[in-house]
Order: sequence, then structure tokens, then C-alpha cells
Amino acid sequence: MAFSCCTVALAYEPSGFTVNAKNALLVSMDTGEVLYSKKENQKVYPASITKIMSVTLMLESNMYNPDAKVAMTKEVLKLISGTGSSVSNLKVGEEITHLDLVYLVLMSSFGDCAYLAAVTFGGSVDNFVDMMNEKAKKLGLKNTHYTNPVGLHEAGTYTTAYDTYKLASYALKNSTFKKVCESTRYTVPATNMSGARTISTTNFLQDNTTNYYYSYAKGVKTGYTDEAGRCLVSTASYNGYNYMCILFGCPPNAGIRYEFIDSKNLYRWVFNNFEFKDVADDDTPIYEMPVELSLQTDFISLYVEKSFVSVLPKDADESTITIRPHTKSKTADAPIKKGDILGTADIIYAENVIGTVNLVSGENVKRSTILYIWRAVKNVLSSVYMKILYILAAVVIIIFIIAVVKMNSGRANKRKVKYIPYDETKENRKR
Repeated sequence: MAFSCCTVALAYEPSGFTVNAKNALLVSMDTGEVLYSKKENQKVYPASITKIMSVTLMLESNMYNPDAKVAMTKEVLKLISGTGSSVSNLKVGEEITHLDLVYLVLMSSFGDCAYLAAVTFGGSVDNFVDMMNEKAKKLGLKNTHYTNPVGLHEAGTYTTAYDTYKLASYALKNSTFKKVCESTRYTVPATNMSGARTISTTNFLQDNTTNYYYSYAKGVKTGYTDEAGRCLVSTASYNGYNYMCILFGCPPNAGIRYEFIDSKNLYRWVFNNFEFKDVADDDTPIYEMPVELSLQTDFISLYVEKSFVSVLPKDADESTITIRPHTKSKTADAPIKKGDILGTADIIYAENVIGTVNLVSGENVKRSTILYIWRAVKNVLSSVYMKILYILAAVVIIIFIIAVVKMNSGRANKRKVKYIPYDETKENRKR
């Protein structure tokens, strides 16, 4: 099934349960549509969700080698001491591989290992944090800033549910990241100072030994501090549908893990109530646009560039789905190639824009040389310069006419003879 790429503003309100998280976002990973949102752009403390960025930088580093080894240091253990962060209990001088370190940071969320990663791949914690913030800028995370690689509570460390969606979507493109965060158990091989040990995921949705297990859920990262509350980024896939759920600020009740309850409720709601619907096919004309400079045709049919598929309620009234075209101009000039983008179209459901697609030409249209030359001539004749020339010519003609009139008037005056009245009395006196 082919999907169109779109940014969708439409979201729905679930019924039958309460979302306890202060901030939430449920997004279709297939279409990018937002199915549920709750203060998704409000800044929040990320807690250990921060480690998504830390591990991303590890895996993208030129220094990363899954089999290379790194040793725990006294400086790192000093950094983590007294912070309240969970730790791996690695000893000073104990060696593990880079891949082991990824599992210890991402799957088990150990703070000492996050600091070890920062020093190893950044040269220093401060430099690694700078790298984190630079990466956030490159990814367009406009409301995200880091001050440490662990997610320890500090005023300068913050993010949003929407930024976290963008970050997690990017991170999951890395196959190692995806494999690690979706793992339930991992055995760290024996080291130079300890025997083999098995670590477990902190995401109970994917752990079938817990009461919160949800068979369709995978990864991505948990987080918790007193200030941030319980946080969870997860994904779930069922019957060809794929979603990501981001929750921040779930109540830190020791007996009830609301981040897992909320996630399961949202996933069940969306799987049970929504489905893919073909909204616009790329073989059905959407709009007829007038064509100029062609003797071949006066109109050209426009089609959506790619078939548009949307995740909509199963009981959606498809008669309320409309397509509103927006062309770049009122007419299109030949020549036109099949596939040329000549405009866009808004896909509207229940009076909300759920996506925007490109409109393209469905055929080739040749340009008429005669019509092209005729238009060029008309453009020249109607140009501003020609209008000025017309005005100047008119002024010259008017001046010429005035001058001629004056000249003729002067000649007429010269030809006039003075009239002397005849005096009969003078004539009689002579006699």
C-alpha cells in the first residue's frame, strides 16, 4: 500500500477511558497523522527519554565499533554518585563493548553508562552535551535543550512530546537502535572483572512477565524523575497499522504505572476504531486547468501526485471528505510535461484539513510557436515602455498640431489688407 506524506492537524478525543498523562501524542507511523494530542508542544522535563539522543549520537559516531571495548572510570562513577540515577554496578576498570554500552544505556537506562558514553564518544561530558544540542537543531527540535546526557533534572533540560516524536522517529531508522530498544532481555558477556549478567527492559509493555504486557508493543524508552513524572515513548503494530505513543507527566503512583495503562488504552482505542481509507487516487482527475499557448487543447486534467491514504474512524462519513485545489495560477502555459506540479490540494474531512498533496499534469502538452510569437508581440505592444512611447508620440503629435495651427494663423494675419472706408464728402469737395 502506498501512502502519501503529509502533516495532519486533525486529532480525535477518545472515549471510555481517561488519559492520565499531562502531555501526550499518538501518531500514525504510516501516514504521519495525529490521532490524539494533549499539550504536545508544551515544554516538559524529559527524564531518561534524554537517552534516545545520547544513544543516537553513540551509534552515529565515527568511533562506534560494536566490538571495541571501553572501561568504566573513577571520574564517571563520581559524576553519577548522589544523583539518584539507576546504575549498572560496573567497577572501575571493568571493560564492556560499545554494543554492550548501548544496551546498558538504552534498554536498562543506567546513568553511569550514559556518562561513560558521553566521555567516550564526546571527549568530555560538556562537549557531548554540545553535540546533543547541535543534533537537536539539525533535526528541527525547536523546543528541546539538554544539559546532561542522562536526563537528570535540571532547569535547562527540556523537550516536548512533538519534538520527542520527531527524535524517536529519526532514531528508529537506525537498525541497531531499533533492535536494542525492542529487546526484552540481553546478556552482557563476562567481563575482565565480572561474570555474564542478564539485563531487562524497563518498558513493561513488552515484558510478558509483568501485568502491563501488551503483545503488540515495542520499545522505545522509559523515563522518570520526581519533576518529570512517569514518561514513556513506545510503538505498537497490529494488522498492518503502526503507531507511536509519547507520554509525559504520568502520575508517579508506586502501585499503578499509568504510563503503561494510558499507552495500552490509546493503542486499543486506535486499533479498534480507525482504519485506512483511500481518499484520493492518483488515476482520478481532480481539477481541469485552462491551458494557453497550445493548439492541442484548451484544458488539462490535474491529478494527485500520489494516492492519498488516511487513517480515519471506521464509521467516518466519506461524503464529508472533500478536495480543495489550489493552483499556482489561473492558467497554465504550454509546454507542459506529464507530472509537472501545477498546484496543491487540501484534503478536508469534517471541515478539518487532514493533509495536503501536490497536483500534477496528467499529460504532455506542446506549445504552439505561432501563439507564442503572437503573445510576445502583444506583450511588447502592451508593455510599459510601449505605453510610454505611445504617450510621447501623442504629445509630439499634439505639439506639432499646435505649432502648425499657430503658424497658419500667423500667415493668415500677414495676408490681411487694412480696410479704409470710402469718404464721399472728400470726393465732392474736389469737384
